[in-house]
Amino acid sequence: MNSEYSKKMKWFINARFGMFVHYGLYSLIERGEWVMNRERIPVAEEKKLADSFTAEKFDADEICDLAVKSGMKYINFTTMHHDGFRLYDTALSDFNSMKSPAKRDLVAEIVAAARKRGLKISLYHSLNNWTDNPDGVDALEDPDSYEKFIKNTHERIKELVTRFNPIDMLWYDGWWPFHADGWKAQAMNDMVSSVQPHMIFNGRNGLPGDFSTPEGHMGAPLPWRPWEACMTLNNHWGYHRGDNEWKTPSQVIDLLRIAAQGQGNLLLNVGPKGDGSIPKETLDILSKVGEWLKKHGEAIFDTDVFTWGLEKRGEHRSDWSHNGSFTAKGNFLYQLVRYWPGSELTVAGMQGKVKKVVWIGEKNTALDFKQQGERVIVKGLPEKSPELIPVIRFECETKPMMYLTGGMRVPKVSHPPYDPCASDIKE
Repeated sequence: MNSEYSKKMKWFINARFGMFVHYGLYSLIERGEWVMNRERIPVAEEKKLADSFTAEKFDADEICDLAVKSGMKYINFTTMHHDGFRLYDTALSDFNSMKSPAKRDLVAEIVAAARKRGLKISLYHSLNNWTDNPDGVDALEDPDSYEKFIKNTHERIKELVTRFNPIDMLWYDGWWPFHADGWKAQAMNDMVSSVQPHMIFNGRNGLPGDFSTPEGHMGAPLPWRPWEACMTLNNHWGYHRGDNEWKTPSQVIDLLRIAAQGQGNLLLNVGPKGDGSIPKETLDILSKVGEWLKKHGEAIFDTDVFTWGLEKRGEHRSDWSHNGSFTAKGNFLYQLVRYWPGSELTVAGMQGKVKKVVWIGEKNTALDFKQQGERVIVKGLPEKSPELIPVIRFECETKPMMYLTGGMRVPKVSHPPYDPCASDIKE
């Protein structure tokens, strides 16, 4: 990375945990953020829904307080989703929160609350628009409709980054039905950078952007570049009254472990109800995650990319351990023990000498251990885990590396790995 790019990206690479907020007219319907499309709600009916938008319990301070309490470092707020309803004061459309019964600029409120708490600010904005630009799909076939659609899209984005200046990130979404050329993405990015040169943006307008945004799954890109996985807390982004399939605090912590392992970020979604209130389940889950991070955050924040040294063999593996998962920082190796083994914990495949083993948390307790070659055996643990995902820190003489194979030893001669999905495999 060049020095200017590195300077812009430093906060993002070290952030690790952020809050995504999906809120809009779809929250009133309570059937997810894509309800207008999935149920083919007519434009006139969708626009009429704005007459019921009061946001009486939407509290930007409460939302940002929750982000801080949960250990998050930034917030990404949906200024306009694909339905075209804008949550800010705009001169380009009457279909916005200021012209609704709410009479509020919710984006301005979030930006102010985030700044007050030292949170970095990202604004989500859909390139698509199902209401103000109903000819958007026609733009594929009609040149005049296309020019109008693209002009309106660029004007929306320019107004947004001019009105809310400075912010830290612009988060494009809704990239269909065009690729980069169709969106005039380079001109779009150049315009954004001319208004806010310090700002970073993702690649959902067809160009690579400053970072990658896997959605619904975790995993660092290869070769590595800055990345952020956006994930839901249940199965919807916008509030859905029937979705009770919430992730547990342990599952969220494991997502953070994967982010830390690959030196990326977890952008975890919050979907307020129609009145703007945060679901109780969200509050409970994030509160427990925040409590855990207060004690164990050193295993998650400011970590290095950890690949167990497999890249030296031309391999990559996401996670093979049955009794825990690992992150690394300098000469420290952290084991997040999801499956408690009892009074003894054995870690195998350790490449190098371990100097010290510590149970981190409220009390950093040194633990008895012995090392037998690649095996490290930690003794004197309680029979039952006393906390939610304990963390054991191994201090090594050198940068930690681990290696295990499906056999009982590493072969002296390397062979190409068997891939049953390769195209040259004959049935």
